[in-house]
Amino acid sequence: MAWREIGYRPFLSQTEPEMGEQTVDNLQYPEWQKPYQDALVELDKNKLKWRVVAAEAAIFNRLQTMSSSCDTSTEMQAIEDALASLCYLKKESLGFAEQGVGY
Repeated sequence: MAWREIGYRPFLSQTEPEMGEQTVDNLQYPEWQKPYQDALVELDKNKLKWRVVAAEAAIFNRLQTMSSSCDTSTEMQAIEDALASLCYLKKESLGFAEQGVGY
């Protein structure tokens, strides 16, 4: 799937980001976006399931720490988008039935 290959550069050094590429240093929400990105680029189906679990756990942990008094609407939208992508990934790549977060 082409969308899963975003950020995957098999012929380039993994330490040299391409122009405009997100790295851990410049992620807006690295505590959950890093495991999420790791899931998106994982090609090994055996590892993919565990990457998805790790991403969902990181998102869940972040949701637990988010304060309703702070302006978190931008991050909340990013989380909703990430969860939708993870659900699609589970359905299309891992053969899971359509369901919410979790296994």
